[in-house]
Amino acid sequence: MIARRIPSILPDLTFEEALEITKIHSIAGTLKQDTPIITTRPFRSPHHTISGVSLVGGGRVPKPGEISLAHYGVLFLDELPEFNQHSLEVLRGPLEDGIVTISRVNGSFTYPCEFMFVSSMNPCPCGFYGSVDKECTCTPQAISKYMGKISGPLLDRIDIQIEVSPVKYEKLGNDEISESSETVKKRVNSARKIQIERYKQENIYSNSSLTPKLISKYCKLDSEGKKILQTAFEKMGLSARAYGRILKVARTIADLDNCENIQKTHIAEAIQYRSLDKKYWKN
Repeated sequence: MIARRIPSILPDLTFEEALEITKIHSIAGTLKQDTPIITTRPFRSPHHTISGVSLVGGGRVPKPGEISLAHYGVLFLDELPEFNQHSLEVLRGPLEDGIVTISRVNGSFTYPCEFMFVSSMNPCPCGFYGSVDKECTCTPQAISKYMGKISGPLLDRIDIQIEVSPVKYEKLGNDEISESSETVKKRVNSARKIQIERYKQENIYSNSSLTPKLISKYCKLDSEGKKILQTAFEKMGLSARAYGRILKVARTIADLDNCENIQKTHIAEAIQYRSLDKKYWKN
């Protein structure tokens, strides 16, 4: 449910983005006759039985796969460990580069695939590992095998990793007022405008596109922020790739707060979103 609501808070498509998405769907043969141009961000949620070809693209005359059909939108993989492990591993390159190249005897085909990757999974086969309310019935071997289906390099490419606790009964049907998608979207649009203005000389428009060189330029930390990040790396054993992703997330949090500089609270929050891999995959 949460994943399916994400498109409702994403920035509006630009005309150029809409054209690019429409072209991809036209090539794939998924463009509806009554839709001359796609004006909403795609949300793709393939079943876990999907083949690698269908996921990344292919065929005798290669057509775009789900990752390209999700271009400028969301690719949601529910029950992540249930997907074919090879299919998941081929996501590593596209997640890093934003493009996928399919090679055939008669040439190579390259399709864009700049999507937001969202996934969900249980902590173990029975679903109760780490629960304070129910006892996990899985053996350590079963948990290890289950977690082992998601490789460290793939997990390392996921910027935000959070554990969602079960909803208590008293919270179900709670009419307590919370922020609407429209309210959140206004903040997101404001943050995107900040990024477009900041990077207008860099030929990019969002924090997600920052290169290591640009991260050093635009994601500077004060002494307190550097100390917090150093401590986290020493205690959590994070990778060099995680370093850049944490800084980009912190930059985004600062933009949402309308702060010109990354504060220590922003870097601390970004680090919290990287703890899941070390909790379950450290062994």
